[in-house]
Amino acid sequence: MILHGDMKHEIGRRSPLIYGHFIEHFHRQIYGGIYDPGSPLSDEDGFRTDVMDALKKIRIPILRWPGGCFVSSYHWKDAVGSERAPFFDKAWRVEDPNSFGTDEYIKLCRKLNCQPYICTNAGTGTAEEMSDWVEYCNLENEGKYARWRIKNGFSSPHKVKYWSIGNENYGFWEIGAKDSREWGRLVKESAKMIKHVDPTTELSAAALTDLDWNIRLLTEAGDFLDWISIHQYWDPINQTNDYADYEQSMAYTYRIGHSIEKVRGLLTAMGLEKKIKIAFDEWNLRGWYHPNVHTIQQGITKEEYLYPRDKNDDNTRYTMADAVFTACFLNELNRNCDIVGMANYAPAVNTRGCIFTHPQGIVLRTTYHVFDLYTNYMGDVILNTWAEDMPAMEVESKGHQKISLPALDILAAKWSDRPGISIAAVNKDPKNSQPLSLKISGTGGRGKQFYISGSSTESYNDIHHEEVKILEKDLGMISDKIPIILPPHSVNVIQITNE
Repeated sequence: MILHGDMKHEIGRRSPLIYGHFIEHFHRQIYGGIYDPGSPLSDEDGFRTDVMDALKKIRIPILRWPGGCFVSSYHWKDAVGSERAPFFDKAWRVEDPNSFGTDEYIKLCRKLNCQPYICTNAGTGTAEEMSDWVEYCNLENEGKYARWRIKNGFSSPHKVKYWSIGNENYGFWEIGAKDSREWGRLVKESAKMIKHVDPTTELSAAALTDLDWNIRLLTEAGDFLDWISIHQYWDPINQTNDYADYEQSMAYTYRIGHSIEKVRGLLTAMGLEKKIKIAFDEWNLRGWYHPNVHTIQQGITKEEYLYPRDKNDDNTRYTMADAVFTACFLNELNRNCDIVGMANYAPAVNTRGCIFTHPQGIVLRTTYHVFDLYTNYMGDVILNTWAEDMPAMEVESKGHQKISLPALDILAAKWSDRPGISIAAVNKDPKNSQPLSLKISGTGGRGKQFYISGSSTESYNDIHHEEVKILEKDLGMISDKIPIILPPHSVNVIQITNE
């Protein structure tokens, strides 16, 4: 394949927030994950230092919390201050100790040097409860909630800029689900109260690629919103844990950005594309495994609904399929940088996250190294390029449909603060290397190739088992006559500089 382009033809500058992450009070994401006061690997505040170091290495820019479905029956006031009591989490049917609340979350964000992004309870909560939360976090000393924060040992405001009204409130599975008319009114009244407390907040609201839902939401509350929130898990295995194999996972990359296309079209049709951006604030290839909970007939015994969640911890299942899909979607987010301003990989730690914790340390799953490549090796100004002689591949989807799709997914970017160009090149082909030639005017120099591949599509990382890590190759002087070889099932970043 030949990639054509020009260093002057820019799509735009991508926001670093598209490399964000998410944690929820589910299984071991927080307790026994990033927050583990009993571990010798934790600091004085109970945070796992090895997890934080790994997240800092991929420069996590924003962390969404506390949910997720959890938030729709969560009352934040019960988890601040010294008087806390455990409560039964009706979303996930477990007892939560309430020891990790708003102040602990803010401490974590400060340690990670990332922006906090709080999702509010729009299920059983009220507009007033949401705005009280903003008072607690953002007002200097006015009102009882700001003074409560000060009493709790935080004299300075937490200054939380990003807030989301609700989580998946369109879904029957969500506690306090709403219809589109109810939702538009609730968001409007909640946004009004939040903005009255702190006009500098940026607000999002739960949405999906449904015309009626979004039109009512934006008609009612569009004047108050800065973001529209959408979620997607392509491999919906919440009940079955029946993983799509490598080929089936590649089938999901066909029109991978269709949700972005639909929401972009609606925003444009309503004249809001310059005001409201997309926050793709939950996404992952695979849905989380939690059988017999988000169903009409609930599991009765813990063997039916609780203990199966441990199967999310099987590191052998997070292979190059996950890595290649993740890179393809990151490319799509970058290509749509004019309308997508934030995204949050779900989750950061454990479950389907890119980091797995165990008592002696952590495992960096294949997807972790994808984020490493994109946050530390890619540029931030996205270029408009086009392909010649794109190779095709045919795969069979999970629904047994034959799909023809491009074997490569290529993104070009330059740096805003230094010369040079970077190419994110994903080879989806499970068996064959693919040659890539570059004809991008305005660039030249020596090349380096940073990549992950593994020995097969099934390569994975586990405790004392590392098959996937970033490798480096010196390419010498780059010439359009000497193609760059992309290994099969690989994620590559090619840097070309004058150094």
